[in-house]
Amino acid sequence: MAAVGGTGRRRARGVARGPPRKAARRGAAPDYWLHATEDDVLLLVAGAGAAPRRAGGGRRRRARGRRRADDGGGSPAEGGAAGAAGAAPQSAWGERVPLEILERVFRVSVACEGAVPFLCRVARVCRLWYRAAASPALWQQVSVGFCWVEPGRKQPPATEKRVLGTVEWLTASRFSLLRDFALCHWKSHVPFVLKALGECCPLLTSLKLSHCSGVQAEPLSLLAKRCPRLESLDLQHSQVDSLAVLSFLEVAGSRLKRLWLTYSSRMNAILTTLAAGSCPGLRLLEVNRDIKQSSQRFQLPVEQLQAASPELQVLRLLNVIWSPKPSPRAAPATLGFPQLEELCLATTVLSFVTDGVLRQLLWASARLRMLDLRGCFRVTPKGLQELPCPDLEQLHLGLYCSPSALPLPTTGSPLLTWKWQHSLQELDLAGQSFSERDLEQALAAFARGPAPLRALNLTGTKVTLSTVSALILSCPGLSYLNLSSCRHLPRGTKRAYRGPAAIRQCLQGLLTHSDELEPAQDTGR
Repeated sequence: MAAVGGTGRRRARGVARGPPRKAARRGAAPDYWLHATEDDVLLLVAGAGAAPRRAGGGRRRRARGRRRADDGGGSPAEGGAAGAAGAAPQSAWGERVPLEILERVFRVSVACEGAVPFLCRVARVCRLWYRAAASPALWQQVSVGFCWVEPGRKQPPATEKRVLGTVEWLTASRFSLLRDFALCHWKSHVPFVLKALGECCPLLTSLKLSHCSGVQAEPLSLLAKRCPRLESLDLQHSQVDSLAVLSFLEVAGSRLKRLWLTYSSRMNAILTTLAAGSCPGLRLLEVNRDIKQSSQRFQLPVEQLQAASPELQVLRLLNVIWSPKPSPRAAPATLGFPQLEELCLATTVLSFVTDGVLRQLLWASARLRMLDLRGCFRVTPKGLQELPCPDLEQLHLGLYCSPSALPLPTTGSPLLTWKWQHSLQELDLAGQSFSERDLEQALAAFARGPAPLRALNLTGTKVTLSTVSALILSCPGLSYLNLSSCRHLPRGTKRAYRGPAAIRQCLQGLLTHSDELEPAQDTGR
């Protein structure tokens, strides 16, 4: 009775709702389906015919996928091919993609985004993508950053162990063809990473340690011994023991070509080692200063460095206070830097660079193309004109933080533009005190013929409206023009212009203001 009564009540409720609805006609199943991975990636899988079955079937497929895994198990970084196969079953479309084509697609993405974490993520899509992402040719340039933690807290031990395990697995399974490696913001375990690289990466040519701590001498020198092709070392903004640099130079100095350093209290010892001939094939040397470091003056043995590194092409001393070290009287004559193409002495602190220092550095540098003297207020236009550099392409003389009490030259800018108007592509005169007439004569040099000038910075100068208008008409290739804080220009035009369209807009605005000024001048007369 209870069952019958229950059925009667259900029928009564059904009658109260009205006639039963007709079942909606279900259309044909689409020939694709969407799948959301654990990394919030939507996969559009074609050729499936319908969505995959669920429940027990999926578990059985995952179990079979684990047994058929190509690499015999998953990795800490990529999650394994078996897990990927269970999460997204392989479709006919995926099986038809040639492995070589997929590797080429990945190579383009790696060039834009880097190998990590891109390859680790795509390896979890399916077994085909796992095999493509496992190609050592895709792991030739890798940059690894440490997991972020809240300031003031340490990484949990379990997470830290997992990170080290991932690095160890990557070096053993993926880095056999590694050439360029960068480690960023590691405050500990740097020796562990260097040891792993030395054991598994014999083709390593470039190492960068950025904002790292605990860089010791033994792991760094051991890496230099085990990686015979290592020729580039970047230690900027890292806490590195100076003995570690010296021990590295003893082992790999003969083949070192590029060296980046941040100023330390023992910089003189490193420079003395370089000047003694430890790196005869050095082509790039850069020394900068950390923002939090105090400004201490050091001496650069210019002539000894010229004799020890005659192949030097790039020399950068950024934001450091230095002066040339007096050479011994019995020192032999040097050949200068005959291969030097770039010299950067930009600084926001006190500069001791004069015309004589510049002449000592560049007296044999006929190949110089780029000269950056921002903040070097002691250098004069006359001293620049006498440099034996006939085809300079970039000249930066901006004064952004120079002492206002020191006298600055008001004439001489034409000496620069008339000397290099045929080759100059970038010119920075920001903050200079050249007069209106002097700037007019200087910029008129670009009207002699087809000028290659592409970028011009006149921030804070006394350039006039007519001078800028004539310059734009004479330089059709100009794509950057900075007129910020130019006191002699009308309002609305004192800003930076980027791109040919903005440059044409600037010219139109200057010509409009010029037309408005002419009637006013006639009325005044």
